[in-house]
Amino acid sequence: MENDESEQITKDELEILTELQKNSNESVDAIAKHCGFSRQKVWRSIKRLEENHLIWGYTAVVDDEMKGLKHFTLLIKRSYRPLEEKTADVIIKRKLDDLASEMGITIENSYYVHGKYDWIITFPAQDIRYAKKFSEVILNLHPGIIKEIELMQTLYFVKKYQALNPNAKKLKEII
Repeated sequence: MENDESEQITKDELEILTELQKNSNESVDAIAKHCGFSRQKVWRSIKRLEENHLIWGYTAVVDDEMKGLKHFTLLIKRSYRPLEEKTADVIIKRKLDDLASEMGITIENSYYVHGKYDWIITFPAQDIRYAKKFSEVILNLHPGIIKEIELMQTLYFVKKYQALNPNAKKLKEII
């Protein structure tokens, strides 16, 4: 977003965003009531935030286990080898999403980060075997570019997309 005054977020819009993040399934009327705004003001603000790409989507928080899936995080460290334009194009065109889909995997989150690792991908998969196969696909898709991959399985979500896990008893069993 540019620093154009028309695109800057207002205090009221920030309040509306906070309510949306708590539960994006709330009706415009409910959000308006929580914020103390009119329904029309909330609706116009949401539309403006969507048009300016401050809101890029809505999602349901799903319990992967109830779908028979395990949750994984993949930490990727790239080598110091310069990235070729062809490899950058593969990443930008999201070819990995297509390959994952062919394996029955949906990439949930994908982050380019600064730190020990350079890329973080989170995804649900049937089990650790599928997650490892997916890791191998990534290595084969970017030969010589990836220096290290670490695969971790999520045991319990305390909070996911700002929603607290309603099954707190399970955490006691794990700890």
